[in-house]
Amino acid sequence: MESAATSENTEAPGLPEPAPAVKSRNWAQGIIAAGVLLYFVNQAELVLVVLLISILLAFILEPLVEILQRIRVLPRGVACFLAVSLMVSLALALSYLSYNQAASFIQDLPKYSSNIREELARFRQKVEKLESSAGVLPSPQESDGKNNFTVRTSQNWTDLLTRGFGSVSQALLAASFIPFLVYFLLSWQHHARSATVMLFRMENRHTAYVTLGLIAKMMRSFMVGNLLVGLFMSAVSTVVFAAMGLPFFYFVGPISGFLSLVPYLGVLLAMLPPLMVGIGKINSGDGLVVVITVLALHVFSLNVLYPKFLGNKLQLNPLAVTISLLFWGWLWGAMGLVLAIPLTGATKIIFDHVNPLKPYGAWLGE
Repeated sequence: MESAATSENTEAPGLPEPAPAVKSRNWAQGIIAAGVLLYFVNQAELVLVVLLISILLAFILEPLVEILQRIRVLPRGVACFLAVSLMVSLALALSYLSYNQAASFIQDLPKYSSNIREELARFRQKVEKLESSAGVLPSPQESDGKNNFTVRTSQNWTDLLTRGFGSVSQALLAASFIPFLVYFLLSWQHHARSATVMLFRMENRHTAYVTLGLIAKMMRSFMVGNLLVGLFMSAVSTVVFAAMGLPFFYFVGPISGFLSLVPYLGVLLAMLPPLMVGIGKINSGDGLVVVITVLALHVFSLNVLYPKFLGNKLQLNPLAVTISLLFWGWLWGAMGLVLAIPLTGATKIIFDHVNPLKPYGAWLGE
């Protein structure tokens, strides 16, 4: 009996039952942690979006701060103040100069909406005639003799832009924090980076320092590169649309140029604004010119400008980019689409420098 008990005791530690329990517990903890993090990111959208936009603007202004320090030999605080003041002044000047044009554009929006409804109504009539001739729908003569078309009221565009901000006034209040955050992010950059590294253990501080440097370099290249590419496409689009006599070319050109920056869907989104304002104003030949112009600019930027400005800083595969756009667009709306790529790129850099997460970084990479 004692020998049997002894054998049972010696064999008990070697039983494989505890391992699945630990593994399942780890999976459960990971799922719970992911759910809590997702809930926090959704609820803290206002704060996180303002902070991320400030970080991206700080990366854009960093080269200007360095130039001011080299040319004028200014203290970093003064150079940061001048850079932020220039950014705010430029934004106010553009808002002031375009106010009258914006008001005129908004006043004429109902007219363009009615033109779009008329075109959709004509298209629907043709489709219904085709279906009635095929026996799918009753012919117009068999109906009540009236062609009634109902148009669903779409969600207000201001609601989409301010989703998560509560209201326009709340969005403006949140945006008022951006200049201050940008200034402090620029002036306290080295201190913030050193303090962040000190949060990690001694053996991980070098990895954290290198990772933060790579994230900063990637975001700076991404933001500056996209800004330059967007300005180039906006300028060319505005000139072409003005030569065609397209209404509101000074609005439609920049909107089309920067919409083209959206991965994969950008070329289609960039075609919509000029074609929408051109309904009833331009013929089919001019519409073809618009399509060719947008498509040529998109292809040129994708194959020439992007490799020149971004290089291999952003190594994400198309599937990862598409999923990130879908996820962040669902979570944060329009602002999620803007921030999806830099967030995913930063996540990949972190995964590449943490040993347990390297397989996930490889999955996101090219």
